[in-house]
This record gives sequence, C-alpha cells and structure tokens, in this order.
Amino acid sequence: MTMRTRKRILVSLKYIVLAGFLVLVMFPFVWMLLTSMKGSQGEIYAFPVRYLPDPPTLINYTSMLWKGNFGRYMVNSLICSSVAAACAVFVAILASYVISRFHFRFKNVILLFFLITQMIPMFIMLAPLYQLLAKFRMLNDLRSMALLYTNMMIPFSVVTLCGFFDGVPKSLEEAAWIDGCSYLQALFRVVVPVIMPGIAATFIFAFINSWNELFMAVMFIDVDKFKTIPVGLNGLILKYDIKWGEMAAGTIMSLVPTMCLFAFAQKYMIEGLTAGSVKG
Repeated sequence: MTMRTRKRILVSLKYIVLAGFLVLVMFPFVWMLLTSMKGSQGEIYAFPVRYLPDPPTLINYTSMLWKGNFGRYMVNSLICSSVAAACAVFVAILASYVISRFHFRFKNVILLFFLITQMIPMFIMLAPLYQLLAKFRMLNDLRSMALLYTNMMIPFSVVTLCGFFDGVPKSLEEAAWIDGCSYLQALFRVVVPVIMPGIAATFIFAFINSWNELFMAVMFIDVDKFKTIPVGLNGLILKYDIKWGEMAAGTIMSLVPTMCLFAFAQKYMIEGLTAGSVKG
C-alpha cells in the first residue's frame, strides 16, 4: 500500500467519523422538527413509530403563535436576555480591566470568590431572593428577572474577560496615554477593539444562559404576560399529558434568535480578530 493510498484512506475515515458525529448531533433537532409537523398526539404516540409526518402540517406552529401567547414569551425572553447580557458584559469589562491591569491586595481572592459563586446551587438562593423580591414588590416583573440574570452572569464574564485582557500588551495603552487618553478612553478606544472576539463570546454565553434559564423564572413569574419562553414551554407539561407537538414547535421557534446570534457573531469575531491583530 502506497503512502498516497494510506493518506486517502485516512482522509476517508476522517470524513466518515465526522459524518457519523454530525448525524448523532443533528438527530435530536431533526426528530424535534418532524414531531412539530405532526398533526395529532395519536400520530406522535403511534406504534410502530411514524418517523415522517403524514401529512406534514404547521398546526402546532399556528397554535403556539395565534392560540397561545408564544410571541409575547419570545419578546419577554429577548428583553431579559439582551439587557442581562449587555449589562453583565459592560460591568465585566470594567471589573476585569481593573483586575488585569492593577495590582492590589486580595486580587486573587476576588477572582477565587467569583469562581466559587459558580459552584453554589441555585435552589439555595431561591428562598431569600423570593422574600427580597416580594418585599420590594418585584415579583412578576421583567426588570427583576433581568437584574437577577445580570448578577448571575457577571462572575463568569469577569473571569473570562480577565484572560483576554491579560493577553493584550500594555504598550498599547501606554501609547494611548502618551497621546492624551485617559484610562477609560484607552480602554474603550484601544483595548476593547482588540478583545472584541472575547467580548462577543462572553456576550453569547451570557445571552444563551439567560435565554434558557428556567429555575428562577418559574419561581418568580406566574402571570402569563410576563412569562419567558422556558416558562411558557414548561406550561405545556400538563398533569396527565404533554403537548409534544406544540412543545416541539415552540422549541424550534425559540432556536431562531440564538441561531441568528451565532450567525452574526461568527462574522463579528473574524472582524474583531482582524481589527485587533498586533504585529510583534
């Protein structure tokens, strides 16, 4: 067997493995898409299993959009997730810049504290948070959810951005200071464009985690007009039945904003890497 033949076999095996992995990853999404296009519970529960809808229908989508309140749920999720991600990233930029660039006591302790907060189970904080929100009459309020999501995302965002700030040469800021820039001007005009890929990645992480959050939203929101997408989908789980068709349709529609965000961020990351390149 020649070297060229071996190389072709290895390349073929690589593509076979990647194709198998792609099928494995895409199967749940395809199954959910097919389920969302089935018109009845009987077709979904049919035995033997009917893999393809017969005939395909969009009744589950129309039911979620027109009979249900899914459009309102999506708007609520967009508001909470966008505000929380933007605020968390903004605070993290300032905090991580200070931690990365300045030397002070308990610096490592602060970073360790941020990491420890990620290990605390969420249910431990539910009782005091509920009492606090009830006292200030902030239950069933999107502002309170955005605030909670912001606080939840800040620690990880700070730790993540610290690594990006550490990789930026301090000489860039020193050159900006010589030109008359203040600390904040040097930060936002010089350093932030360089670490834009890291900021985009951090924003995506914060947005998706806020978008998918269910535990706190279920506890603090019970009015239909303030529900987010996870709470709305959770409402399809009834006492004796689960509306699988409508849940699958709602899940497919809820993926659209995150897919658009990834499509946008992919291009944005490449532009940020190109604009932030530094010649050594």
